[in-house]
Amino acid sequence: MDTLNATRFLQSYNKIEAQLKFLYNAKATANFTDLVKRCSDLDITVRRYESELIDYGKLRNAIVHRTAGLEEETVIAVPCDEVVATISFIESMLCRPPRLIDAIKVKKIASVFADKPVLTAVEAFRENWQKTLIVYDHGKMAGVINSYGLYAEIEQRVKAGEDLTEFFLNTPCCEVMRRSEMERYRIMSQDATVFQVFVAFEEKKNLLAVIITENGIFGEKALNIVTPSDFPRINRFLESYNAKTF
Repeated sequence: MDTLNATRFLQSYNKIEAQLKFLYNAKATANFTDLVKRCSDLDITVRRYESELIDYGKLRNAIVHRTAGLEEETVIAVPCDEVVATISFIESMLCRPPRLIDAIKVKKIASVFADKPVLTAVEAFRENWQKTLIVYDHGKMAGVINSYGLYAEIEQRVKAGEDLTEFFLNTPCCEVMRRSEMERYRIMSQDATVFQVFVAFEEKKNLLAVIITENGIFGEKALNIVTPSDFPRINRFLESYNAKTF
């Protein structure tokens, strides 16, 4: 009997099991099915493939058999090519998930300088049709200006009877930049995975965007910015891998 498929299946299964134990900090004797169920709350990939993993845990027990008194297991069944390909794919998604920068190309990020007048922010919104502007101060990211936040600022000044021309021409962008707005943004490193980005939006329902920097540190230059409008493009990327889309 050709046992190549069984060997490949078991190799992927063992790597998945090791990863699950790492995620849950479980004992070496932990039950596979129990691990899958517990890790489904910790890892979005496990959650998406929970039913397949549970089935493969049962299949693993059907593939190998250990005779009483012997340490080595004997292969008594061989899985089909499709099953081997699927568990191998799940292994790669769980152990080597695709990075965000592989899923979407770097796009132009709208930005302004902190000492420039608010009018430059208005012009940047008009030119780029983006809802978020990155604000730089002496080459470092100082925060963001959100279009809706700017609308609120304008409304407040109109109701106060202020001169809007004066506001747009002589008020620096740093004065309309609110630190509190960063609470609705998440900064991640360029090594962030596709799944980590989805989890960020899942965990924080009012999240506006994920800002990608080299090391995921505030102050670094923004390399990319991801919003829910990018989800279709990311899903198309996952479809090319035959992954379940979100």
